[in-house]
Amino acid sequence: MTECYIRVAEDENEEPMEIPSEEDGTVLLSTVSAQFPGACGLRYRSPVSQCMRGVRLVEGVLHAPESDWGNLVYVVNYPKDNKRKMDEMDAASAVKIKRGVQKTSDLIVLGLPWKTTEQDLKDYFGTFGEVIMVQVKRDAKTGNSKGFGFVRFTDYETQIKAMSQRHMIDGRWCDCKLPNSKAGPDEPMRSRKVFVGRCTEDMTTDELRQFFMQYGEVTDVFIPKPFRAFAFVTFADDQVAQSLCGEDLIIKGTSVHISNAEPKHNNSSCVFCHFFPSTFFMVKSPSLAAMFERSQYQFPSSHV
Repeated sequence: MTECYIRVAEDENEEPMEIPSEEDGTVLLSTVSAQFPGACGLRYRSPVSQCMRGVRLVEGVLHAPESDWGNLVYVVNYPKDNKRKMDEMDAASAVKIKRGVQKTSDLIVLGLPWKTTEQDLKDYFGTFGEVIMVQVKRDAKTGNSKGFGFVRFTDYETQIKAMSQRHMIDGRWCDCKLPNSKAGPDEPMRSRKVFVGRCTEDMTTDELRQFFMQYGEVTDVFIPKPFRAFAFVTFADDQVAQSLCGEDLIIKGTSVHISNAEPKHNNSSCVFCHFFPSTFFMVKSPSLAAMFERSQYQFPSSHV
């Protein structure tokens, strides 16, 4: 039998590629895998039953159905584990392209000594990298420090480094982290927590942590018990969390949907909400809410 070509594609809806057969009319699996790495076989849709049928494979040789390849399009088979990994890699790459270059954010510095000035703050954090903004929050009437301030770096890597440790400033330990409060009613809260929907029961916290670490530092993973088909993942950076919202990602072969874990703030029954690394609380009393709002850290003037 003379050499002929069969049409092969990764999907029925994709443009096929012509693969050469051998002189006896068979096709070597190695010939297919040379064009489609990882391929383990072929299948095709029967013109009669409209069902998918597998092509017989014997010792690395693919045999034509009914001794004739015909004009059908043959679809490549992949091992399930390989296909799953490829899908996960494609989904991860798409999200990383969407995120692009990481931008820095204003970081809140908590626990500042009353005597610390903006110059002191700039001098200290300048040892980590270039600082483009510092601010010590002061009382409008007395001018006294409120015990906290803000700093912003030029480089994202410097921001991560500053957030990864505590800081001894003017003889006192201080924390440097992303703010998690609202500047005003028209400015949405930037949450570091995302909601992972459509989870399967075989997914563990360690597996979710390992998967999401490819996007950024993960500080907490929570799966409700009893199982309810969703989970919460908290990142160190709110920008990472926001970049993932709206994405459909492949985890262990299952498509999960990522959305913002924030409650809706226009709900009148929840006057004020605040997130912590692994949970959140709601204040429904207007008087208590007002008290908490007054005590919340305000953003620098550049945010107002």
